[in-house]
Order: sequence, then C-alpha cells, then structure tokens
Amino acid sequence: MNPSVPSPPPAAGPGGRPRADALAGRTGYDAYFLGPEVPLPVPAREAVATVLLPYEHFTVVFRPDRRLAASTAVCIEGRELLEDVPRGDDWQFDPRLPEEQQAGDDVYRNNSLDRGHLVRRLDPVWGTPAVAVRANADTFHFTNAAPQADVFNQGKQLWQGLENYLLDHAAAYDRRLTVLTGPVLHDSDPPYRGLQVPMRFWKVAAFLQDGALAAAAYVLDQSPDLSRDAERALAGATPGAPPPLGPFRTYQVPVSDVAELTELEFGPLPDVDVMPVARGPEERWRRLESYDDIVLHP
Repeated sequence: MNPSVPSPPPAAGPGGRPRADALAGRTGYDAYFLGPEVPLPVPAREAVATVLLPYEHFTVVFRPDRRLAASTAVCIEGRELLEDVPRGDDWQFDPRLPEEQQAGDDVYRNNSLDRGHLVRRLDPVWGTPAVAVRANADTFHFTNAAPQADVFNQGKQLWQGLENYLLDHAAAYDRRLTVLTGPVLHDSDPPYRGLQVPMRFWKVAAFLQDGALAAAAYVLDQSPDLSRDAERALAGATPGAPPPLGPFRTYQVPVSDVAELTELEFGPLPDVDVMPVARGPEERWRRLESYDDIVLHP
C-alpha cells in the first residue's frame, strides 16, 4: 500500500458484523456541489418508501421493498481524484438497515452475476488520503450494488468509461461532475433468490457548460434479446438459475425518458438536457458504439 494512504479503521465488530457507528458522520451527496441545485433523484410517488443512506461524497436512495437502491448520487472532483487507493473487495452490509432488507452474498454466490457498483468505486475517491480511503470502502456496501451479468464486452466498456469521458469533457470547464445512477426497477423484473433482477440501468450526469447547468442521460440494457429462445428461457428458466441476460447495449437517451422509466424526480435536469428531445422516434434513443457517438452539445 502507498505509505501516504492510511488504512481505514476496522468496520466490523464482534462476529464480523459491521459496527453500528461505522458510518457515523457521513454527510453524503452535496446537491449544490456544482453551484446550481441538482437534487437527489427520489420517487415521484409518495407511496414508494425509501431510506436515505449518506456515505463519503455520495448518497444512496434505498428501496427496502426491492432490497436495492432506487438511485444514487455522487460528487466527483476531477482535480483531486486519488487513483492509487487500493481497491479491496470487502463487501459489507450497511449497519443502518436490517440485513434482510439488503441483497447480500446469497444473491451473487455460485452464479454468473456480478455485484455491479452503482456509484463507481473511483468516483468518490478524492480529497485527503483519509477521506479517499473512507470513500473507497463506502462503495463496497451491498446497498451500492445491483446484479449485473459478468460478461465484459463493448457495451459495458462504454458504460464503465462514461464518467472518465465526461470528466475529460468537463476539464475544459470546471472538472466537477455530478453523476446520478440506478437500476430501472420494474414490477416485471424476473425473480431470483428472493430478489427481482433489474434488466436496465440508468445514468444521468450533470455538469457546468459555459457557466450553465447541463445534463446527459444514458441507459444500459442487459435484457435478453427479444427472440423466441429468450422468451422461452425467461418463461421456463432452470429452477435456482439466474435470469438469462442479453448482451449489454448502451444508449444516450433524453433525461425525461429516464424520469419516465424510473418514476423518479430529476429537478431541473430534463430542461438542461444536451440531447435534443425533438428527434424522430427511431433516433430518440441513440445507440452508442463508441464515445464518438455521444452528444454533449445541444
């Protein structure tokens, strides 16, 4: 380990359970990080119960009924990112919630599902070394994970690299970025080991462009291909097997479409979308094959 980067304090108490005070003092996501307010994405329907879980530089809006996050929001200070903080892989339950409300290792054991970080590990890892180490460890809570297929192909590479691409774009302006991410939680998501597995994930990035707030939205689709074989597999999957997942497909989409898909409130972001909404139906969702396909100016 880099000697300038301290080790985090033990997060576990007796029996290996997370200490109740392990996350004390976390202030979470700053809605005014960019200057203009970018509020947390919360459900538009009051009937959907959520719990706000603040971590270091990010917050999870958690849905106990689904055992997954409804949304996450992270502040990224591009000038202070510390990429030499060791990754680790110590996934923990959040001690502020009952463990049975969280999707733990039982969902991911002995199958092809990854614990997909919602807030990407490196995004909140900035500031002083001690703060960066805390942020790194905080991303390894099950509340910040959702099942994703372990296949690594072009679509997922694009998805994982979007923040870097957007930070490079923001370098000409402010080098600050706010990223909102989550699964699309539908009632039709297939069940597996007591959890409904999301078929789609969304990401909305907010940044300053020429001094004004701007936003761009993306969707990652891991649904099975709409073919007879896929439909048959979904209808008659092997008992105990994870749902079949198709190839990753990444799209740039209107922020308003993400709001409609997720039934979340996105504050001012649909009105400052860099992707024009007035496009033909065939172009409303722009399939991304490379970063050159991304729209970052109205």
